[in-house]
This record gives sequence, structure tokens and C-alpha cells, in this order.
Amino acid sequence: MKIRFTKMHGIGNDYIYINCMVQEIAKPSDLAIIMSSRHFSVGSDGLILICPSEVADAKMRMFNADGSEGKMCGNAIRCVGKYLYDNRIVTKKEITIETLSGIKNLWLYTNNNDRVDYVKVYMGKISFEPTDIPIASDRPMINGNICVLGKEQKVTAVSIGNPHAVYFVDDVKSLDLEKIGKDYENHPLFPERVNSEFVEVMDKENLRMRVWERGSGETYACGTGSCATVAAAVVCGYCEYDTRVFVHLIGGVLKITYSANGDIYMTGGATKVFDGEYEYGN
Repeated sequence: MKIRFTKMHGIGNDYIYINCMVQEIAKPSDLAIIMSSRHFSVGSDGLILICPSEVADAKMRMFNADGSEGKMCGNAIRCVGKYLYDNRIVTKKEITIETLSGIKNLWLYTNNNDRVDYVKVYMGKISFEPTDIPIASDRPMINGNICVLGKEQKVTAVSIGNPHAVYFVDDVKSLDLEKIGKDYENHPLFPERVNSEFVEVMDKENLRMRVWERGSGETYACGTGSCATVAAAVVCGYCEYDTRVFVHLIGGVLKITYSANGDIYMTGGATKVFDGEYEYGN
């Protein structure tokens, strides 16, 4: 079986994109595991299916590199917007995408060649409620206590349609995430596992972040994680509401604005790498 795909990335958070409006994928979880392998296949942080939708311009399904299905990916959804516009599946610059965490609004910004360069996304509402994340607690964890690898730390737990745990640290570059990441991801406070953000505060408008993504490990960037990080930084007093904050990741910079009413917006680039054809089952 030959599967046509496009490799794209949002500031280094790379996924394999398949247009399911023209081809059907029977077992996307299995395919995500096979195609995501860095050394034996295409290589990616996961698989994105672009599907028809009855309630939006398109539907996005995302699968992590371990085959688990995620609810939302901020970097991937920007690339979905670029794919839809650049391939003229949609011809407008304000579009909607259906995800497992709700319908997201996107604004597409094009270059002189009428190709999308960057995308602004309304990411929805931030929640700190335990049942929304979920966490094994009856109260919100905002700068709360947690013990990981025998060390007491402060954590802020956030939902933006998927679960996040934000840790503020003195030196984010010195962390050995390959060694410690899975312990954070699988901490018993988070019954459905969690995406973990490690954040160094540069000033009120600049944060440096590394992320360990649930099901994928450390990635170059995370859009939902950047939103969760800024929301956590605001409620913990490091940043301010309604102010653009630059989140500096390994792959580049995202611009995040968190409003006092709970709305959050993300702006960042979207890049096509190449088109390909994968022979599945050989």
C-alpha cells in the first residue's frame, strides 16, 4: 500500500501529514509508530491526519510517536492550516479546524508567493481545574508541591484541552530530560500521564522552555505547552495578562498572549519540508 504524505514542522516540532480527504488510513496508531521512527523510517514526532469535518473547514487527528492519540497540538494545527491553504483545499485566510479539544480558529498570514508563512491560533480557554487536566487532587495545583525522583518541587498543572505540568527552574539548559523525562510524564499525580514543561524566566516578556511531550519524549517545540507555560507564568506572577510573551524553544520562538478572561492565542511559523510516498507493509 502506497501512502502519500507531506513532512512539515512548526519551529522544529515535526509531523507527518496525510490528507485523509483523498485516502483512507485504517490503523493510524500502528502507522504512527512505524513512520515516526527516526532511524528506520521517515522520522517525526508523530502523525497528523487531515480529515473532512461536518462542523469546521477540516478535522485534525494527531498520533504521538508511540501510537497514542492526542487531543491537540498547537504546532501541528498551524501546519494543517498551511497545508489546507497552500494546496487550495481552502481559499480563505480565516479558517476553523475541528480537534478532540474543540474547534480552533486560525488566521493565516501569507508571503509574496501566496503561501502561508505563519499562523495565529485561538487556542481556547485555559483551565486549572483538577477534573479538566486531570490530576489526582481535589484542588488546583498552582505552584503546588510535588515530589519527583525524590526531590520536592513546585508545579502548576494546566489544561488547554490536553494536560500540562509546568516547572520553573533556574537553568533549563542543564536538565537531562532523556534521563528524567519519563518520571515526570508518568507521575501518579497525573492519571493520564502529562506533558512536562521546564521553564526559565528571562524577564516578564521572555521565557526559555524545554518540553517533554507525553508519548513522544523531548521535542523541539510544543504549542499547547507554550500556552500552558505562559498561563502558569501569569498566575504565578512571572508574567502579566494581556501581554505578548515570547517563548524561546529549541526550534524557535512562539508568541503567546493570555487574557484575563482565560482566552489564549498563539502565533508561530509553519514550514513544509517535503512530499513523499511511503510503501506501507513492505
